[in-house]
Amino acid sequence: MVSAEMKPDQTIEASELKAAGRIAAPKLKAVRFELSCGATLLVNHRPGASVTAIKLHLKGGHSLDPIGMEGLASLTGSLLDQGTKRRSEQEIAELLEPKGGGIRGDANGVSGSIAGDGWKRLAELVAEVVCEPSFPKDKFVRQKGRLLDRLLVERDDHRTQAGKLFRKLVYGEHWMGRVVYGSIESVARIERKDVVAFHAKNWCPTRAAIAVCGDVDPETVRRFFNRKLANWKSKKKLARPDIQFPDRSPRCDAFFANRQQVHLYLGHLGVTRDNPHYSALVVMDHILGTGPGFSNRISKKLRDEQGLAYTVHADVHSSAGVFPGMFTAYIGTSPEHIERATKGFLREMARIRDELVEDRELELARNYLLGSYALGFERASRRANFMISSERFGLPADHLESLPDKFAAVTAADVREAARACLHPKKPCFAVAGPVRKKDVEAIFARALGRKSTRRA
Repeated sequence: MVSAEMKPDQTIEASELKAAGRIAAPKLKAVRFELSCGATLLVNHRPGASVTAIKLHLKGGHSLDPIGMEGLASLTGSLLDQGTKRRSEQEIAELLEPKGGGIRGDANGVSGSIAGDGWKRLAELVAEVVCEPSFPKDKFVRQKGRLLDRLLVERDDHRTQAGKLFRKLVYGEHWMGRVVYGSIESVARIERKDVVAFHAKNWCPTRAAIAVCGDVDPETVRRFFNRKLANWKSKKKLARPDIQFPDRSPRCDAFFANRQQVHLYLGHLGVTRDNPHYSALVVMDHILGTGPGFSNRISKKLRDEQGLAYTVHADVHSSAGVFPGMFTAYIGTSPEHIERATKGFLREMARIRDELVEDRELELARNYLLGSYALGFERASRRANFMISSERFGLPADHLESLPDKFAAVTAADVREAARACLHPKKPCFAVAGPVRKKDVEAIFARALGRKSTRRA
């Protein structure tokens, strides 16, 4: 039964201008079904599309990892395409490869794509790996070994360690502060029986949303998945996870590495996707730290004018989700420039809160967004991802086509209001990795903040 429908589909062409340089807004018709097994199905029919993409998203992900066994959800998902009760990993690959298809799993589900009219083959295999994975012992050993190898490499990668420290500072002991794929210690504890039990307990249709985008008939897709998922057993719905996070306040940490460069992360708890300032925050980010080329303020000041680094950026909107993301400013620089870079970040955060952005900056950011926005939805996988996000975030049916109008309507006053509401330059977290000690980092950041210490009382 169809329970909701978005606006009619329309092919997106960069040459379709609405007015005064405006790119036509992408329109995506998504027909929504409730499958008999309890899963939600979203289908976007794109006549003539050469590729079909399928994405199955499962609520929970690594939030369901038991304490001390972080990485279990990720390892379970990564093993789904390694063999089923009917087919081996090789047989799955041989069915998909002739049509350029592929499939992969992760902590939050399964995704894949296939060319031509092969969508039924892909859909059948998605259903099979989700419902009937066999978790072959040799594949489990191989996949666990690969993950441990990755973690061993990352143990000495100071940029990765800085990112991990920063996430922990922002989220504390909450599950969002943990790395999705776990740690060396936690992954080493995981056995095959843990993966089997985790899948049996948590992979259930009442937690699943499936998006299909391609030259497919929605009703045919519904009937096909109803048959293929008929034996997928429902369990109780997942309760909303705890959303308590540490208060925003100055906190810092350091990872010592005998390297020539330091990696610095600065920021704080961010926003959810339903934040009323979201459109203005997207524009603000492009002015502050994510605009193209050298146009954004942070790149212009810290990279072009001061020569502190080549890689530098800042952003708050891209991580917004069901739960708050993070405002993250990053720079890779020399040890002697830590304080200068930190003060530069804080100065630009304060300036965009205090002053109205210039007309030319606002126009450049809006024009870039309007000129590139629609083009991003040409790929089937991007559309499938959007349908899942729209379902998860509860976005209105006309959200996709109305967002460009919202970007175009953002004013300088809107940017300042959004910055004042969502940026907190006096309450940042700092994480640094490189040839520096924590006590030195604490002193640097205290000076940058104009305080005696960044230690919490």
